[in-house]
Amino acid sequence: MIKKITLLSMVCLLGHLHGAKPEAKETEQKKESTPLEAVTKSATVTIAGQKVDYEVTADTMVLKTDDGKERASIFHVSYLRKGVEGGNRPVMFAFNGGPGSSAVWLHLGALGPRLVPTTPDGTTIVNPPVVLQENPHSILDIADLVFVDPVSTGYSRIEKDGKASEFHGVEGDIRSVADFIRRWVTENKRWNSPKYLLGESYGGVRASGLSEHLQSRYGMSLNGVVLLSSLLDYRTLRGAQGDNLVSVVYIPAFAATAHYHDRIDREREELLAEAQAFANGPYLKALHAGARLLEAEKEPLAKKLEELTAVSAEIWMETNLRLSPTRFRRELLRDENLVLGRFDSRVAWPAQSTSSDYPSYDPSYSVCLGAFSTAMLDYLSRDLGYTQHYPYEILTGKVHPWKWNAENKVVNVADRLQTALRDNPGLRILVMGGLTDLATPPSGIAYSIDQLIDLPSEARDRISYTTYEAGHMFYLNQPDLEKMRTDLVEFIQSQ
Repeated sequence: MIKKITLLSMVCLLGHLHGAKPEAKETEQKKESTPLEAVTKSATVTIAGQKVDYEVTADTMVLKTDDGKERASIFHVSYLRKGVEGGNRPVMFAFNGGPGSSAVWLHLGALGPRLVPTTPDGTTIVNPPVVLQENPHSILDIADLVFVDPVSTGYSRIEKDGKASEFHGVEGDIRSVADFIRRWVTENKRWNSPKYLLGESYGGVRASGLSEHLQSRYGMSLNGVVLLSSLLDYRTLRGAQGDNLVSVVYIPAFAATAHYHDRIDREREELLAEAQAFANGPYLKALHAGARLLEAEKEPLAKKLEELTAVSAEIWMETNLRLSPTRFRRELLRDENLVLGRFDSRVAWPAQSTSSDYPSYDPSYSVCLGAFSTAMLDYLSRDLGYTQHYPYEILTGKVHPWKWNAENKVVNVADRLQTALRDNPGLRILVMGGLTDLATPPSGIAYSIDQLIDLPSEARDRISYTTYEAGHMFYLNQPDLEKMRTDLVEFIQSQ
């Protein structure tokens, strides 16, 4: 997940007994930093009405330099189906985003054989205690799964010969995860397997970089990359003076949200099509005019925006036709004193301040944090028997400051995806987006891919799109979870 949300802060305080000898203290520290042995268990899950036997392994892989120095340890949980030939069976590497997020959301929310229970539409909290259940919509029946926690997330850590700057940045993150994938594929004898990446949110930036890096550095050609609620170009999220792209790509998401909350009574698909056309046409032209746009020209545009988003024309005029997604989250249901979720704008909870123009929290994040955190720790310790002395970092700020390596530019990895598609005729891309996602709206990544103007038409035909009813983590909505499985099965099996 993308991290402009409040991060879950976990602080691990390591203490020592008074009077301990320095030598003993040093020995204890070295012992504590040694990764635990891998834990492997056998289990069964019923998927699509069929029993699937599998092995689950929780393990930590130590990344080393060429001369054997320990740089970092990568915690991961892998699921391998039993009773089938693994050599040419598809394998998918999955990770979330942040930067700073573990893979818990995809692991226990969508893909793995165990699932955090949600309410039917995923918009309200499940009361504790949360007990994991079987996931009948897992894709373990057709592909093995490896959930990866990047360095400093989950139980992954920087080791004695590593430095934070080597991992906490766009390039270092890509290189370290690529090194892990190379090692896992080699050690598990899976070079002949069809290989897939699935990255959610910032994980899509990582996956796009990996698609090119794995190819150019290790000669590993991927079969598919899934970009779930992702982005490629940060201009679609962060507006700057004179850059109006962020305003344009959010209009369809505003319209979908207003429709969900019954603030617009129209056929939804027709509404979204009109919102997209207006955003890319008259609205974009007006924004491009900047200060040259006359007040008399603004008024009809503001009224049209009110029609499409249900936020009053007065607010649109007040904001110079540039309403931020954060302000929208406060304005749409202001008359009910409710604020909308950023990850999922279907979620609406009471505002903490009646006078503020901006929400002070994200209720859609509050819906899922406690359940996933508790479930993951219970699963690792009680079900798998894997524990560490330090916290499992669900979502952490320890990766910051993040090195964006943008050289006075906004981060944009679209060119890397284009290179991977050009150099690997077997690579296919599946783009998944939630209609009520106000973190990374689907129109943003669609725009970025449209700008790959040098991409041959044959390669562009290998990119497909699919949308879902809910938001950023649309799989928390049970109908979307079912659709997600259907879409992934089709994507993998149509190779």
